[in-house]
Amino acid sequence: MLGALAVVTGVLLAFPRLVPNSPGGLGSLLESFLPWLGLVVVLLLGLALLRRSATALLALLLPAVAWSWLFGGLFQADAGEPDLVVVQHNVSDENADPAGTARALAEAEPDLIALQELLPTALPAYREALAARYPHHEVRGTVGLWSKHPLTDARAVDIRPGAVEGYWSRGLRAVVHTPHGEIAAYVAHLPSVRVRAGGFAAAWRDESAELLGRAIAAEELSTVILLGDLNGTVDDRGLAPLTGQLNVPERGFAFSFPTAFPVARIDQVMTRSATVPQISALPATGSDHLPVAAHVRLD
Repeated sequence: MLGALAVVTGVLLAFPRLVPNSPGGLGSLLESFLPWLGLVVVLLLGLALLRRSATALLALLLPAVAWSWLFGGLFQADAGEPDLVVVQHNVSDENADPAGTARALAEAEPDLIALQELLPTALPAYREALAARYPHHEVRGTVGLWSKHPLTDARAVDIRPGAVEGYWSRGLRAVVHTPHGEIAAYVAHLPSVRVRAGGFAAAWRDESAELLGRAIAAEELSTVILLGDLNGTVDDRGLAPLTGQLNVPERGFAFSFPTAFPVARIDQVMTRSATVPQISALPATGSDHLPVAAHVRLD
């Protein structure tokens, strides 16, 4: 029995796409928490040792190797110097201390700060707290970008799912004029997902990811940085329109949600014609998300 469970765990790690996404979005749900299958491996190892089962121990090599191959490299440290440092943070529309949050993010000394869930009432506090170090900023709807470098050609990006009615603006694109050249920066906040009785509800998120993926694919500038609360992990097939064309972080788990006990990184930094050698979580602010800081190295 333990050997069979070990084999199943190994297969799920190595081939999560074997789990269908319909009905109930089970495939995406599994992929959202894929690293946590490592705990299953540890549990099975303990039981195998307790029962002194050589067969189970041998079978556990499959999930152990699969997990190490998928996630072992995330523990390595990046020894190089980044060309840019960026911070991504969903600041929460219930944040009681926007000014304090802004100051905390600036302490990481990033070149770019991307924010989501910006309320009109809180926006002046963010602007004032960041003005000295980040003189350039653009806001569209509830998302914004602050930069040490000049910004031009800013515009909203339409990523609204068809079923969403009324005003809904959660996408922004701007050109960042860095010392290394022009970069198209995208800031996005994809719709939330929910675990319900009927399964993993992610249809709106997936549709929004498809729209964002099309916009980035049509981007004329070669170098792109996407920063956003994407409400999905890089392993989730729902983000395939983005992960299929962009580079994801090479090192670091940086679980960002929820703040009380982070179990997944749904705040992402992805790039084109650049790499993200390191991503890490920053200390908690007044949000239900942790900020993440990423090193970016340009090609």
